[in-house]
Amino acid sequence: MISIQGVSVDFGPVKAVDNVSLEIPRNEVRGLLGPNGAGKTTLVKVIATLLAPSSGTAIVGGYDIHDNPNAVRSMIGLAGQYAAVDDLLTGRENLEIVGALYQLPKAEAKRRADDALERLSLTDAADRLVRTYSGGMRRRLDLGASLVGRPDVLILDEPTTGLDPRTRLELWAFLRELVSEGATVLLTTQYLEEADELADQITVIDSGKIIADGTADQLKGRVGGDLVTASPKRRADLVRVRELLEVVGSGPVRVDETQLIVSVPVDSRVEALVKAAQSLDEAGIELSDLAIQRPSLDDVFLAITGKVGTTEDVEAAKTKGGRR
Repeated sequence: MISIQGVSVDFGPVKAVDNVSLEIPRNEVRGLLGPNGAGKTTLVKVIATLLAPSSGTAIVGGYDIHDNPNAVRSMIGLAGQYAAVDDLLTGRENLEIVGALYQLPKAEAKRRADDALERLSLTDAADRLVRTYSGGMRRRLDLGASLVGRPDVLILDEPTTGLDPRTRLELWAFLRELVSEGATVLLTTQYLEEADELADQITVIDSGKIIADGTADQLKGRVGGDLVTASPKRRADLVRVRELLEVVGSGPVRVDETQLIVSVPVDSRVEALVKAAQSLDEAGIELSDLAIQRPSLDDVFLAITGKVGTTEDVEAAKTKGGRR
């Protein structure tokens, strides 16, 4: 559904996107993750025809962004990092205007607006001015605007930034529903658990280049598999705990002296945990916790990029000369 072919974007001496190629099949949620300034938002703007690449191209639903940008735009829905809604209009009016821009008949634009409002739990607030909406309501309305055209491809650039946990969960459920109905979703996010929860495949980008690609489990496997972690009650026992876990582990032992946590990668979850528990008990070491855990996507980021997690892309200053 989306084919990115050797795309580069240069802003003077800054190469925001560096020869990126990526294939995203139909009916998939692709997570695009990376640290600050990685190039995620710049790449999204290229796909959405908001920014002309310095080289390369992207094909969306069979249409080239250079040769047929209007056809590309007719296939996509875009929700950017910030809610692009009009405070002086009602929620319903915002969505009906989008329908008019798609040249829908008035009755059809109204029907689709009503449908989007209902699916995003905004019906009760539909006829209120948007300036009275909360941040979460504005974000949901912005997402609704991206759906009025019934897009085959939905591009979401950090769609849940700033939302409370309940609203975020509601949006997750809604996105799953859209995918079940046949939508293809490209999702950039600053929440690693969001990608873990929603994405079929995850692409990690850093300094404008793709540095990793795979399912969440595949990326976690690159960190070294499962970990046995032990937390002694006494700091004096850290050295001994390290020695004992080294015997049951399959990789280097890590010691966090601040949190009093010793961890080691293991090949066999249950067997390693049992051996660790027996060894520590026989040594008379009192523990506050002993556990087996899988690496998180935070661990993946730290291992692959050398940076922890993602926040917002700081790329607005680089977008001079972009096509709109």
